[in-house]
Amino acid sequence: MDYLFDTGRFPSVLIPFVSLSYPVTRPSVTDSFHDATYYEIGYRDACVVVSLMVCMAVLRDVVRLTVLEPFAKWKLTRDWRARLERKTAGAAAANGNGHTNGHTNGAANGNGHTNGAANGKANGKANGKAHAVVEENGHVLEKAVDRPQETSAEARIRRSVLRFAEQGWQAIYYTAQWSLGLYIYLNIPTDLWGGYPHIPLAGPIKFYYLVQIAFYLHAVLVLNAEARRKDHWQMFTHHVITIALIVASYSYNATRVGCMFLVLMDWCDIFLPLAKMLRYMSYQVSCDAMFVFWVVSWFATRHVLFIKVLYDACVQPSEKGVLGWYPERGAYMSNPAYPIFLGLLFMLQILQVIWGYMICVVVIRVVKGQPADDVRSDDEGDDEDVKKDR
Repeated sequence: MDYLFDTGRFPSVLIPFVSLSYPVTRPSVTDSFHDATYYEIGYRDACVVVSLMVCMAVLRDVVRLTVLEPFAKWKLTRDWRARLERKTAGAAAANGNGHTNGHTNGAANGNGHTNGAANGKANGKANGKAHAVVEENGHVLEKAVDRPQETSAEARIRRSVLRFAEQGWQAIYYTAQWSLGLYIYLNIPTDLWGGYPHIPLAGPIKFYYLVQIAFYLHAVLVLNAEARRKDHWQMFTHHVITIALIVASYSYNATRVGCMFLVLMDWCDIFLPLAKMLRYMSYQVSCDAMFVFWVVSWFATRHVLFIKVLYDACVQPSEKGVLGWYPERGAYMSNPAYPIFLGLLFMLQILQVIWGYMICVVVIRVVKGQPADDVRSDDEGDDEDVKKDR
């Protein structure tokens, strides 16, 4: 195993892509991760980010194609067939079945076969679908004679499968990343601005930061590669601001603040994908319950705790005397760096306020007895498709 992780065995050009760059001697006094390797920051960190983006792209497709999509397809297809069988059985019970019913219908209409065809056509015009019910060896069989209806159902299933897999990947990522972020946050001082600048960085903190940068860069690529949804530009703006904030706090050596706001952001991002997954599986009651929990988490983290971080960023740097341009010791909180950093935080909060208003609209709908549908991200046709598929 040591052979695989011995970077000395890699060509020198690949080493920045497979290991953290700029290792330094561990400080004599450390405030966290006392046994970890410590690092400076630099341009070669971008190499690790590229490698992590590639790993995420591969891992995302592997998880989606081998686990999430097969499961969703099996579950949704099984449920659709069960509903179809219940409808067929109900139609057969209503119209009668067996030889007695066939003879009766034949006497009344002149021909049982003609009657069955006529009823099939009439039902097809009335309901948008047609099924011929025949009897063979005492069993009622369904013969679909209207292929567009089946194709429509299959298309809805395929769309739900893809949506389920997308949300499943996000739920898995945010759960893992929030867990790592919480672990780091619990091991660093709670004073976000004390001891600024926060360099050198412990290995776990540097790795956490680079993974977050890689994820959001990859998310931007995915966002622009897939079919656009209603909130495409809001999500694009959110990702760009988040990337800028992560890079700014990393470059300005304000990583304690960065870790704090990333943990807050990732927490409620776990539960919205879970709520959507339940919705795509037609577990509406569980979806509504998860949605309520997500709403509470959203307002607690994005509009209470995040406001606290924003307030501390406005007040504490001047109170603790950390403002100033001292590049020789890694302190860059002066004009224009500090105003840019605050501006990014405010821009992110403005976007969250807009989303908060949209969430309130959904909450009002839920209180009125309507299902919880996320108005931020699903495309225009999803809601109607889910209603048709029930």
